Amino acid sequence: MSDVLDDLSRYPDLKAPELHAVDATDRLVLDEAGAALAEAPDGSVVVIGDRYGALTLGAIARHGVTGVRTHQDRLTGERALHANAARLGLTGFTSHALDASLVAGARLVLLQLPRSLDALDEVAALVAEHADPAVVVVAGGRVKHMTTAMNDVLARHLGTVEARLARQKSRVLVASHPRPAAERPHRRRPERAEHRDLGITVCAHGGAFAGTAVDIGTRALLAHLDAVPHTTGSAVDLGCGTGVLAVALARLRPGLSITATDESAAAVASAHATVEANGVADRVTVVRADAAGALPDASVDLVLLNPPFHVGAAVHAGVARALFADAARVLRPGGELWAVWNSHLRYRPSLESVVGPTRQLGRDPKFTVTVSTRRDAPRAGRDRSRAAIPDAATHDTATPDAEEQA
Repeated sequence: MSDVLDDLSRYPDLKAPELHAVDATDRLVLDEAGAALAEAPDGSVVVIGDRYGALTLGAIARHGVTGVRTHQDRLTGERALHANAARLGLTGFTSHALDASLVAGARLVLLQLPRSLDALDEVAALVAEHADPAVVVVAGGRVKHMTTAMNDVLARHLGTVEARLARQKSRVLVASHPRPAAERPHRRRPERAEHRDLGITVCAHGGAFAGTAVDIGTRALLAHLDAVPHTTGSAVDLGCGTGVLAVALARLRPGLSITATDESAAAVASAHATVEANGVADRVTVVRADAAGALPDASVDLVLLNPPFHVGAAVHAGVARALFADAARVLRPGGELWAVWNSHLRYRPSLESVVGPTRQLGRDPKFTVTVSTRRDAPRAGRDRSRAAIPDAATHDTATPDAEEQA
């Protein structure tokens, strides 16, 4: 009989088509939790961090588990889970936010270990506080991404943590026995930090990139933001993270209506809190969306972008190039994409091709800041925002600025 895991797809996540929907960690977690899954009462199983549905649908198809509650940080992963379930005719699960309702009364938690220790701490704290006292957490990861600090984080909240034998470069940690409340650390979520040099308070949940810090790429773009044209139109902070750029722009250009988007649930929750904390909620709307989501074509005057270069743990330039294409889609002719990117990635040819003429505002060995103007009409009679995007590593043919020649 075929295994449901063999039939899973990453669709609609097409940013890195060579990556797979299932890996050895998914299989190991399901195998280690097999006996517990076979005996799990209805509604007692929770899955956190399922990338494309392998853990959720594997538990349902292999063991007949029902009432599974799932949380996935990435929206594309959540959509892939639902698409896989519909295609395979599987039901018996619901998607939830990362909050008390997700884990209330849970007896078994299947977890793909996040790389962020803060994200793991937030999950472990929720489980210890709200799950059944008999809860067991089966947490798996790739050995190369695991550290003993993960054991320590789990042990702050759960009294027993056991590392199982590795298989196919993956390993499982099994944690149980929630500690009494008096023995557990208590961290306010989202956490807050004031950045007096920027005049911004940053709020962050555990899974948000850079946490309450302001990463150096964002700082590089912030250094040029006062040069943004004065306008009363609309703007998008694309892949907003904790919302720092959206807040800074709202303060600099109060006439703008700003939409901040991110596919990460942790980022969106953090950005909501950051926007509220800085008093700009009347001008900034935060939306969980893949890229620009449902924003109409040619509807925006300005896009800000500090693109990621990872798909999960894998380094992949396809994420940034997909964001360039969606920025081009939503920009009006003459609208501008203000972007910051790692200098060694040489994204300028992609920006020239997909968006339009691109000028450089600043460059150092780490980061380049550019402004790309949406061309008035598609080249060669076709919309370049939907065309194939050249690989920046092999198609760096644009004429460099003086700083790039240095």
